[in-house]
Amino acid sequence: MRLANEWKDYEILDLYNGEKVERWGEFTLIRPDPQVIWPKQSKENYLKTATAHYIRSSTGGGRWEYFKPLPEKWQINYKNLSFYVKPMGFKHTGLFPEQAVNWDYMIDKIKNAGRPIRVLNLFAYTGGATVACLSAGAFVCHVDSSRGMTSWAKENVALSGLSDRPMRFIIDDVRKFVEREIRRGNTYDAIVMDPPSYGRGAGKEVWSLEENLFDLVALCAKVLSDKPLFFLINSYTTGLAPTVLENILHITVGSKYKGTISSGEVGLPVKNSPIILPCGIYGRWQED
Repeated sequence: MRLANEWKDYEILDLYNGEKVERWGEFTLIRPDPQVIWPKQSKENYLKTATAHYIRSSTGGGRWEYFKPLPEKWQINYKNLSFYVKPMGFKHTGLFPEQAVNWDYMIDKIKNAGRPIRVLNLFAYTGGATVACLSAGAFVCHVDSSRGMTSWAKENVALSGLSDRPMRFIIDDVRKFVEREIRRGNTYDAIVMDPPSYGRGAGKEVWSLEENLFDLVALCAKVLSDKPLFFLINSYTTGLAPTVLENILHITVGSKYKGTISSGEVGLPVKNSPIILPCGIYGRWQED
């Protein structure tokens, strides 16, 4: 497992009873997490010091309960990257801190490529990977079907002082955009995607990871340049093994380009504890 263990502005303080206690900058949030299936081990009552607690509803969804004043949004930093976070519906904050391991990976690959790199970021959300790749000097095409998330990504780019870097922001269905890029003859040296388990595109297109991921990766292989740098897939789909992503990359990208294919888990450490929280899987192809 690859650990995102270089954060200063974020940490997991504890895990118990289906919840995680997290410090986001100066604020402490308590949120549900399905991987936490053990009872409370410590005697500390985090509800006394927490800023907010997301409480699930028995009928689905849930709500935030606030114990202390919380700004509408606030800034956290990872190394030289900056992001806005805020409590959202269905427990999210707009950032997945475990992805820092992939930000570091992409930054290193781009900086050491020795050539200009064009990155296609699909299902790009609030732009964590976009900010990382821009900071490394790449051109980034950011694609997401949500106008609100794309606006948030632009704010994160500006917050990191990267607004002058070469980039495009596209609000569209991912598959339709890639099909147009193929017709236009546009290519990219690196692709990163973070597809949801289920979702709808800008035109109400239905997305199912199990039914659509293979075809999308095969399609994306057609917009890779003659000398691609990497192809990275992230997933949070329950029950999907990392080797499945590795297999898809072998059949698609690996059949066309020589390189190394690997897969695994990403996770977050718990403060002052040997416990690790598993937070998703990845599969990647990279240039040898």
